[in-house]
Amino acid sequence: MNAHIPFKNPPTLLFSAGESSGDQHAANMFLELKVQQPTIKGIGMGGVKMALAGIDIHYDSAGIGVIGVVEVIKHYGEIRRALTLMQQLLLTERPDLLVCVDYKEFNLKLARFAKQQGIKVLFYVSPQVWAWRPGRVKTYGKAIDMMAVIFPFETAYYDAEQVPVRYVGHPSVDKVHANHTRAENCLRFGLVEHKPIIGLLPGSRANEIKRLLPIMLDAAEQLQTEIAEVQFILPQADSITDNLLNEYLSASASRITVIKNQPYDVMQCCDAIMTTSGTATLEVALMSIPMVITYKLTSITYWLGRWLVNTPFIGLPNIVLGKLAIKELIQHDATPEHIVIEIKRILLDKSYADTMRADLLLVKELLGQGGGSTNMANLALEMLDL
Repeated sequence: MNAHIPFKNPPTLLFSAGESSGDQHAANMFLELKVQQPTIKGIGMGGVKMALAGIDIHYDSAGIGVIGVVEVIKHYGEIRRALTLMQQLLLTERPDLLVCVDYKEFNLKLARFAKQQGIKVLFYVSPQVWAWRPGRVKTYGKAIDMMAVIFPFETAYYDAEQVPVRYVGHPSVDKVHANHTRAENCLRFGLVEHKPIIGLLPGSRANEIKRLLPIMLDAAEQLQTEIAEVQFILPQADSITDNLLNEYLSASASRITVIKNQPYDVMQCCDAIMTTSGTATLEVALMSIPMVITYKLTSITYWLGRWLVNTPFIGLPNIVLGKLAIKELIQHDATPEHIVIEIKRILLDKSYADTMRADLLLVKELLGQGGGSTNMANLALEMLDL
């Protein structure tokens, strides 16, 4: 691979990211690509971070980052429109490589279409085949040229079916770090360092906010009456509007400090965190902050999941560790009362909190050295024969 060699016809990559985390992963990957091949061109579907990285956004995915059967049905028309637009882009732009980032079912359809057009496909972030429908390995294998996985144990599933696979490292390992000390961050955010600080991470999707933030705010109100001078802080995801957040915060009796664009500095301030399931749990783990994981879906999505999913845990730290190290409060268990009990235990039982921190350090160790964005850039250039 020869870096910094100018091309008469710079290679074009079409990126497809449908959610906030995918937007970040694609942006980081493209920034690394630009370092090695400054002339490379990126187009596609994504959000603010991809646009800031220099990718020409043809479809803003902010409105289609939904999860769950009912939510997907509600947004089906818009999701279908996005897919049609991306298929048209494949035909008109004829990119040298399609990079599908997460957003599994949508990107599987797009990958199949690209393969039919003779366009190479790199899929970044494997579906959770270790949790449910392992037969999807074969399905994806027919639609892609390479699967880039972010957990080391995932390669075995693809190797078994002779599907090209590469472990690139988890992207969170590189990006999860605070920019200031805890003392500095407490001062910056108007928090008193020696008094309890609780973080609220209600998610990066509108439907997560609607379902989980009211529960977390109720828990905060209860904690406020039971723990002297407790403080609350919430890192606002860039995919969540001020209006949506304020709709719930304005009705709460708790004072919640809201901070934008500094999630890891916020996490570092916290003594404990109540968080939604997903990538956020892994980020909190990498910051070694004790937490409680909570999640709630529509009833139909939850029961379908119970029927289909073959894993005892939903929290990524627990999945990586292979044991229940972090309390999971799912569906009917996701109540303010249960959250309060767990947060109080973390704050008041030093031995319990220390054991959890030790487990979280092991999560970090198991995820390895990182370098995910650089590894992805190298893999893409390898597939382009550059």
